[in-house]
Amino acid sequence: MAEQSDVFGVELRRLRTAAGLSLASLAQQVHYSKGYLGKIETGVKQPGVDLARRCDAVLGAGGRLARIVDQPAPASPPAAVEADGEVWVMSMAPDGSSWMVPMPRREAIATGAVSLLGLTLGAPRSASASAAHDGTLAAFRSLFAQVRQLGQTTSPSVVLPMVTVHTHTLRGMANGAPTPVREQLLGLAARYSEYAGWMAQEAGDDRAALWWTRNAVEMGAAAGDTELATYSLIRQALITLYRDDAVGTIDLAQQAQAAPGTSPRVQGLAALREAQGHALACDYDNCRRALDRAAALLDQADTESGMTIGSASVSGADLNQLVAAWCMHDLGRSREAADIMDRQLALVPGTAHRTHARFGARRALAYAAAGDIDQAGALTAKVLDSADLVDSATVRQDLKRLARLLGRERDHSAVRDVYPRLNAALRSPIH
Repeated sequence: MAEQSDVFGVELRRLRTAAGLSLASLAQQVHYSKGYLGKIETGVKQPGVDLARRCDAVLGAGGRLARIVDQPAPASPPAAVEADGEVWVMSMAPDGSSWMVPMPRREAIATGAVSLLGLTLGAPRSASASAAHDGTLAAFRSLFAQVRQLGQTTSPSVVLPMVTVHTHTLRGMANGAPTPVREQLLGLAARYSEYAGWMAQEAGDDRAALWWTRNAVEMGAAAGDTELATYSLIRQALITLYRDDAVGTIDLAQQAQAAPGTSPRVQGLAALREAQGHALACDYDNCRRALDRAAALLDQADTESGMTIGSASVSGADLNQLVAAWCMHDLGRSREAADIMDRQLALVPGTAHRTHARFGARRALAYAAAGDIDQAGALTAKVLDSADLVDSATVRQDLKRLARLLGRERDHSAVRDVYPRLNAALRSPIH
């Protein structure tokens, strides 16, 4: 670590001198103190990724400084266990709280805990052809839309149990059903399972997220839908993104775009994820190209069906623009990011708490990085209102970054008002 600090400091000083900037001038532009930057240049202080990206942006270094800083070791997504090796069992306490735990299949069978998806529920007795005609499928499709809406307003601990039960029920109904009905039931079960994977990631359980996603891929393939396998790459890329693994994120997103038969919608979502990976790597040109490609693809996307994978919009806002703002912050263009977020989040209904928490945290980060501490403090208070409701592990990662930035400004009145609440939110366990 000390050797890395020395290398970073020497390179920072070289780039700053070549750019004709004094230490005070650079400090003003990156919103760090001159004394702190002096300690960075002399190797006394350990540089952080946030500072490295800001200096890269100001000095036009193309990500050179960020690459010097030790990133968390790129971790491959946890390998999905074989279907006959492990199941996930729902445990429920007397107070109504519930959680998912992995269990070896043999042990689950021995204890009577396993059925189709690791639940203790029995399969429905009949899965007749009438399922497609008696309103059952229509009802489950309607429920899926309501579950996704609920996921915008509350904790994964509320949503996951019902998604799990619906997935199990649909898969059980598919057993023995005639082929056309079976495929419809499994296709719908696959959508529920994929959403369970997203909620599991929001709950902070990457292993469960990949397990549910893998089950969605298997059911989708049985229903003749191979695109879920491609979309699973995008889900894995989201996990690597939150691990700050730029290379892994880009690779998975590019694999998804290259998969044969992939719809413009899924290709567009993959291009957005690729752009986020390039932004992590401080590669502005490739990030911009990926964002432009995503915009063109999503313009072609069919968004009429409520059962399509993922979302090409975010509760009224332009997802492409929100992701662009996300990227601009990682690229050190925080004021530009804040301006885009302001425009887009104004279009999002107040009831979309998960969207406001996720992108609102990024907006507060952008303002803090741009040196507007008053606005950052005010926005943090709003973000915490939404974050308390949705209880998201991924949002907390940005809140931790925000706490580090605001922690340097604790004497500022806007920070004094919100900092205790921010710290309390980070200490609260994910349910």
